[in-house]
Amino acid sequence: MLASSLVVIAILSIVTFLLIREQAAAQQAATRAASNIVQLIDADVLRNVELYDLSVQGLLAAAKRDDLKDVSPAIRHLAYFDRATAAPYKGDILLLDKNGDVVADSASEVPRKGNYADREYFQSHVLDPSPDMKISPPFRARSGEHDWRISFSRRWSDEQGEFKGVAESAMRLSYFSQLFKSLNVGHGGSVNLISRDGILLAQEPPVAADLIGKDFSNRPNFVRILREGNGSFTALSSRDQQLRLYTFSQVGDLPLIVVVALSAQEVFASWQRTALLVSGATGALCIGLLWLTWLLRRELRRRHIAEQELAKLASIDALTGLANRRTLDETLQQEWLRAQRSGQPLSILMIDADHFKAFNDRHGHQVGDEALRNLAQLISEHVRRPADLAARYGGEEFSVVLPETTTAGAFSMAQAIREAVEQLPPVHPGEAPMTVSIGIATWVNGPYEELKQLLFAADKALYQAKASGRNRVVCAM
Repeated sequence: MLASSLVVIAILSIVTFLLIREQAAAQQAATRAASNIVQLIDADVLRNVELYDLSVQGLLAAAKRDDLKDVSPAIRHLAYFDRATAAPYKGDILLLDKNGDVVADSASEVPRKGNYADREYFQSHVLDPSPDMKISPPFRARSGEHDWRISFSRRWSDEQGEFKGVAESAMRLSYFSQLFKSLNVGHGGSVNLISRDGILLAQEPPVAADLIGKDFSNRPNFVRILREGNGSFTALSSRDQQLRLYTFSQVGDLPLIVVVALSAQEVFASWQRTALLVSGATGALCIGLLWLTWLLRRELRRRHIAEQELAKLASIDALTGLANRRTLDETLQQEWLRAQRSGQPLSILMIDADHFKAFNDRHGHQVGDEALRNLAQLISEHVRRPADLAARYGGEEFSVVLPETTTAGAFSMAQAIREAVEQLPPVHPGEAPMTVSIGIATWVNGPYEELKQLLFAADKALYQAKASGRNRVVCAM
């Protein structure tokens, strides 16, 4: 049973290891797929941001030219927006002066009337003299559909570095939604675009309409994303407490991070089906193996018990229940050899029922057999030590082996047996009681050199007991 249990443990360990490895492989494959999606988004966003920035830089370059002040509005408009490309989902391109008023407008030759000094992108350039491009938080347009947009802007400075205004190009956030829709992230997955400040710029599919522009920088998963910038991990979503695989990457050098969140349930769906099938088959195999082992063990136990019973039957005399002649011979041989090694005495009693043939003829074999059984039980009651053995020698003759017993001890037991037999009630009232004659021989460092000599001496003492009147005990000299 132990061996089978070890085999079952080994099988379960191997299967568990393989399933864990397959789970890791499924996660790695999902991570690679998500990384490919992130890279595609990165490339597309970078390309479009470059187009927007090119438009802004062209506008700034034209604004610094003094020769455009005296040309017609149409020519000045063409010069200002010469680098403006037809980027997808492009909003208006504006040149704002230091007060936030519109100086140039890509939508018309005559600039619109409006002031944008309150916009975040305008205020950031007022406070920061850096000429680098800035990406604004999402805002709603003041005109048109009032849709969500972000702004790509640069500071407009004079030759002394003084603030003159801002060149700005807007992008509709619907661009990201349309881009994300073309990507397959599976059921329960989502694609998100966040700023380095943790502001959600786009999400597909949208979880809620009012999430755009919300600050997610304090949520545990986004804290890690903002801190690491690039990577992958598995965690519970704070939104619905579902396990998701997050893969994220910063878009080039831009303050934008693309986050692909895949549903762990879908990522591991195939693995779970395989794991369920393999686990079921392995469990059935292990249960079957243990059950077969239990059946085999039960059968072996039954066989062992049967063999013990057979061995017991083979060693017991069927009539009297005492040891049979075969067991007697084996025990005598063992005790003889032990006595030779230890030097301890070995005594043998030979017991014979007196006048038993006449008793058997007078009362019949059934009564005779019953008398032998009673005699055997009485002898057995007087043989109490575990090492002693009472056996049927043959017919109405019995033998008792007494290891480490002197002649005196053997004689005392023999007398007790003789007297107890004499006290047995007769078969019929008025009849003489049953008696036995007993011969004793003892080996104590001699005088017998062989076991058969010791047996012969005990048998000779028995016949002396019978010859001298029966119902007595005689010790061999």
